Amino acid sequence: MADIARLVEVIEPEAEALGFELVRVKMTGSGDERTLQVMAEDPATDQLVVEQCAKLSRAISDRIDAIEEAGEELVRGAYNLEVSSPGIDRPLTRAKDYARWAGHEAKIALSEKVFGHRNLRGELVGIEGETVTIADNSAGEVAVPLGTIHSAKLVLTDKLIAATQPLDMSGVEDILESNEEEEAQS
Repeated sequence: MADIARLVEVIEPEAEALGFELVRVKMTGSGDERTLQVMAEDPATDQLVVEQCAKLSRAISDRIDAIEEAGEELVRGAYNLEVSSPGIDRPLTRAKDYARWAGHEAKIALSEKVFGHRNLRGELVGIEGETVTIADNSAGEVAVPLGTIHSAKLVLTDKLIAATQPLDMSGVEDILESNEEEEAQS
């Protein structure tokens, strides 16, 4: 597979140079159907618009190409690069995400059981030091070490929608969508 930590070392400076914060780098899929997923945000809006995604995608592609031309293989084989905004029901990947989104509903999957629970869902209380607290719907208030969180994301609720800045859809009309059946008939 790919060394995600090394990819973060390469990608994060490209995002920061454009004024963005890296949210997540993840490799999904297998074989020739792999995708290097990069999520980033503009700190002013907690999102990226289409133009910003395109700009970051070009910067990442150019940087990876330069490194690979110099002889270091960052990702073995073919893959697709996907650059996106984290979206409303965003993943929680950084300590500051747990503070920023306190008061909103979240789902947390743990890498090991904590107090008999591996999955938690409820209102995010916040983070203190390296401990995340969630008011789980069934277990009550549970504090878990940040290091035991395998994955976490916000749950789409009316409250979250109301707290999220409207998405800027400029540039979307310039994206061409095609139907594979129509292309096959052409």
